[in-house]
Amino acid sequence: MNSKINLSFLVDFYELTMAQAYFKYKPNTQATFDLFLRDLPVNRSYCLVAGLEDCLDFLQNLKFDSRQIEYLRGIKIFSEDFLKYLAEFSFKGEVWALPEGSVCFANEPIIRVTASLIHAQIIESFLLNTVNLQSNIATKASRVVQAAKGKAVYDFSLRRTQGIDASIKAARSCYIAGCAGSSNCMAGLLYGVPLAGTMAHSFVMAFNNELESFRSYAEVFPDSTILLVDTYDYKKGIGNAVIVAKELEKKNKRLKAIRLDSGDLCAVSKLARKVLDKNNLKYVRILASGNLDEYAITKLIKRKALIDSFGVGTKMGTSADSPYLDVIYKLCEVSDNENDFLPRMKLSTAKITYPGRKQIYRIKNRKGIIEKDILGLEDESIKKAEPLLVKVMEEGKVVYSRPNIHEIASFSRNNLAGLADNLKKIEKRNQFTVKPSRALKKLKHKLIKQNKK
Repeated sequence: MNSKINLSFLVDFYELTMAQAYFKYKPNTQATFDLFLRDLPVNRSYCLVAGLEDCLDFLQNLKFDSRQIEYLRGIKIFSEDFLKYLAEFSFKGEVWALPEGSVCFANEPIIRVTASLIHAQIIESFLLNTVNLQSNIATKASRVVQAAKGKAVYDFSLRRTQGIDASIKAARSCYIAGCAGSSNCMAGLLYGVPLAGTMAHSFVMAFNNELESFRSYAEVFPDSTILLVDTYDYKKGIGNAVIVAKELEKKNKRLKAIRLDSGDLCAVSKLARKVLDKNNLKYVRILASGNLDEYAITKLIKRKALIDSFGVGTKMGTSADSPYLDVIYKLCEVSDNENDFLPRMKLSTAKITYPGRKQIYRIKNRKGIIEKDILGLEDESIKKAEPLLVKVMEEGKVVYSRPNIHEIASFSRNNLAGLADNLKKIEKRNQFTVKPSRALKKLKHKLIKQNKK
């Protein structure tokens, strides 16, 4: 991604055409929008929220520059008064959101924006794009981590994600979801994600033979050597790893691990463990990679594969089995001429939305497991329930104490621990129904009745 690009222009064209119409007919109108999931993918029982940090940065720094204004002028459909308005634009709204690492379900606001109708409309595309990608990858990664049953998972997805920016955001999202680290150096630099890596087959092939390549690598990295043993023949590769491990021991060093990347990973891991243990190398760990995801890892765990950690790339970094979320951004209230807010709802078939400014109220049992989520109005008081949305921006300024990435990852672990076991199953979706409060249902039916007149 070109760092010189002003992301304020990452907006769908119709956001700007609507904004110009609002500028003429509703310049002082205020509105509230909810960003939420209409439904979960068929094989997901929950969503793990990510992307708020980028949303806050975008909103706080949103400015249209002269190049963008000139481009719009060249289209010749925007008025000079509106272009001047955009040139002086800065977001001044109020934002409530679920903190990153929160678990949520369908129809629950992830982000709630109250602002000028123009402001709230213009920011839609960026918010949807950001939350869609990062929450989707975080959810996928959390499933992979859960499938690994406590064994470390590393993000190896850089070369297969859809673009440069996606690769960086994927690495961050995977770490938030519980991955132990990433191969992506840029994610390490920007976010502090721990780095992890081994060697490529090309490194082995660059030397006259496998043993020479292993020895060369171990000489350079005596404290962190991981040897890729399947370039030619995994049996011989494991044997060469044993030779190098013994040579390291003579230097008071230890081979860290071997990596398996092809074939029957379960069978090869058992053979490798047997050979390593026979040679008193029980401390050498076994890392597996190669077309892994939560489904493959679950099968390996069930077959009692002797694998200590997993490097997961393409399928996790692209969320291959479910590459997008059905995330939407809908108007739920708008102000009248007296600046009183009037609730609004969409009545399209199969796309009905809930009206008004809302809050999520979560009830847990004594063990901390989520029992019930209630979608209610903002000012409701629901016994034994915790309100989840927190204020993150006021008058366009961040008022939220931003956690670092390690704190977000810890928060995420605690949230995922609150899921019932049936919601953690990966084979199929188990529906968790979010219930509307009595007051919200009453408001909904009132508006439906009014719209029928």
